[in-house]
Amino acid sequence: MSRSILIVEDDQDIAELVALHLRDEGYGVELTHDGSEGLAMAQKGVYDLIVLDLMLPGTDGLTICRKLRGENNMVPILMLTAKSSELDRVLGLEMGADDYLTKPFSIRELVARVKAQLRRSDALSASSDSTPQSKTIDAGDLTIDIEKRHVSIKGKPLELTAKEFDLLLYFANNPGRVYSRTQLLDQVWGYGHEGYEHTVNSHINRLRSKVEEDPAKPHYVLTVWGVGYKFTETP
Repeated sequence: MSRSILIVEDDQDIAELVALHLRDEGYGVELTHDGSEGLAMAQKGVYDLIVLDLMLPGTDGLTICRKLRGENNMVPILMLTAKSSELDRVLGLEMGADDYLTKPFSIRELVARVKAQLRRSDALSASSDSTPQSKTIDAGDLTIDIEKRHVSIKGKPLELTAKEFDLLLYFANNPGRVYSRTQLLDQVWGYGHEGYEHTVNSHINRLRSKVEEDPAKPHYVLTVWGVGYKFTETP
């Protein structure tokens, strides 16, 4: 069965080149050069992956990413950008992008990144299908509704971003297990390269500000000094 990929890229030459090589790999490809049209296509269509430029006419890539994640659309997103600053890279990941590639890039690398994201998506789906999982996780006053992607403390709903929810769920599914920042990037973001570790720190800080009664003395998401983080084993 052919995988379906949406390309949202305003540079027509780049878009056509990427589309050509992905079609050569056997993928079904649709493309648009306008951000607003790309957002509409992503909302209406069913895609296995989106290749998304950051700077677009109409609606920019960060806004598209944020809106899709806000609608619980978890389609893998590979973000392309001409910007190479650390801030732009981190912003893309924090808005919910799964991977990030800076122009100019190698087509071979882009194809490899696409394949990696699709493999990760398949692995997550297979794990979800094969492992019976409770619909909710209760840890003390914290309740996580997995299907509805809803989190509450003492019955009070919390507003989490898509990545904050993914991070919390990954922790809660593995209480007591310690993860390094690189491991969390690999498992939650699908990207384990050096240089992105502080995006984990910023997500942990924001997550604690929402789920902890006292973020300075966390009960749920704990720091293991010199190693990383873990979820409490104590309800």
